[in-house]
Amino acid sequence: MQYYFSLTILPIIIFVSCKQPQPQSPLEASPAPQGITCTTKGCSGAYEGPEFVNGSDVAHQFSNTMCREVGDQLKALYRQGQFVQVDFPRIQMTTQGMGTGTVRYYVSIPFKRVADSCLAFTAFDHVGGWNHAPALTQRMAQLQPALMEGEQLYLSELRTTPEGLQEYWIQWRHATVQQGCGLKIED
Repeated sequence: MQYYFSLTILPIIIFVSCKQPQPQSPLEASPAPQGITCTTKGCSGAYEGPEFVNGSDVAHQFSNTMCREVGDQLKALYRQGQFVQVDFPRIQMTTQGMGTGTVRYYVSIPFKRVADSCLAFTAFDHVGGWNHAPALTQRMAQLQPALMEGEQLYLSELRTTPEGLQEYWIQWRHATVQQGCGLKIED
């Protein structure tokens, strides 16, 4: 009986372990970082591909990917004792091909050094969209729980490409990474 059980289970284990992963559906797919490079001076990269997949704005979702990479780099630099923040006026954004079905979206997020750890920023995000005003008020409300008491969000000016991409870039002090920089409340 034990022999029969082993021969029955073994083919099932082999079948399950050898099964190929199924490709993601277009709705689950997100733009891959196409050459995002981060250094001590900033992060830059591009998305090239469809603007929309099944009504989802996949090209603009590259801003999410870039924000994750920038946030990770800001935290890594901070932990290495290199204190920086995003240099908002020097952010570059370009789009090509809007309305053609295939777009190239390039972003460069430069950093600038600051003298003190509590002048640095270690969290980064955005709010924007193609040819419509960004939902800034809602995004700021969503980010409020991520702030330390007494802290605020720092926003770039609205950046717009000639083809209609609009973005506000947002940075702040990460509550866990920079907890020593929080507002000190006196009794």
